[in-house]
Amino acid sequence: MTAQTTTSTVTDRFAEEWRAWHTAHEAHLADPHGFLAITGLHWLDEEPRRFPGAPGLWWTGAEGVIVVLGDGEELLVDGEPVRGEHRFGVLPERGGVTPLWGDAAIEVAKRGGHDIVRPRHPGHPLRTSFRGTPAFAPDPRWSVTGRYVPFGEPRPTTVGAAVEGLQHVYDAPGRIEFELDGRPLALTAFNGKEPGDLLVLFTDATSGVTTYAANRALFVRAPAADGTVTLDFNRAHNLPCAYTGFATCPLPPAENRLPVAVEAGEKIPYERG
Repeated sequence: MTAQTTTSTVTDRFAEEWRAWHTAHEAHLADPHGFLAITGLHWLDEEPRRFPGAPGLWWTGAEGVIVVLGDGEELLVDGEPVRGEHRFGVLPERGGVTPLWGDAAIEVAKRGGHDIVRPRHPGHPLRTSFRGTPAFAPDPRWSVTGRYVPFGEPRPTTVGAAVEGLQHVYDAPGRIEFELDGRPLALTAFNGKEPGDLLVLFTDATSGVTTYAANRALFVRAPAADGTVTLDFNRAHNLPCAYTGFATCPLPPAENRLPVAVEAGEKIPYERG
C-alpha cells in the first residue's frame, strides 16, 4: 500500500466518522420534542397566566413553579398523570423537567435565574420543514492538538445570552492552548456533559459571514494525564439559538473570540438565511 493510498484511506475514514456524527447531531436537534419543536418562550412571575400551546395556569414564587390545570386537563410528570394543582418546586439553574401533554412536551426550567415554560410540539413548522444544516467539508487539518491548563480554582465566568438582558454564570475550570497555522491561541473552557469533558464556546472571523454570528460550540473529550486534548473544529456546531428565537443559549466569553477564520464545522442554518 502506497503512502498516498494510506493517506486517502485515513481521510475517507475521517470523513465517514464526521458524517455519522453530523447525522446523529441533526437527528437529536430534530427530535419530536427537540429545540426545533419549541413554539414559545414564556417567563414566569407571581401572576398566574395561561400560555399558548400549554395547559393550565402557571406562576412562580418562593416555593417554585406551580401549575393549576383546568377541567379535563392532564399532564404526565415522570410518567404519572397529574390533575388540578401541581408543584414543581424550586428548580436548579440550568435544570428542569419536561412533562408530557398529549403528543406535546411542556418544558419547565430555570435559565439565568428565571423560571420559564417552553411548549414543544412535534408539528411545529420549524421542525417539520427542517432540511439539515450546511457545513464545511470535513478536513483533518482542522483537528488540532491542544493542551489543557487548569486554573488554580474554577473561575466563575459571566457571559451574555441569546436573550437580551439575560446572563449565565459558568465555572470555568481552565483553558485550552493550541495553535492554528503557527499562531498561538487559547480558549476558556467550561465543564462538558460528562465528568472531565470540556465545552468551549467561541466565535471567529467567519462568524456572521459563513457561520452563525453569535456563537458556535465544541465538545472536547477529557484531557489526557499530560493535559493533551484534541480540538476537532470539524465538529463545531450551532447551538439552538441559531435556529429559533425561543432559546436562551450562552454567548462565548470575550476572550474566546478567535482572530482567525475557522472554516470548519457547521455554517449558518438555512432557517437564518
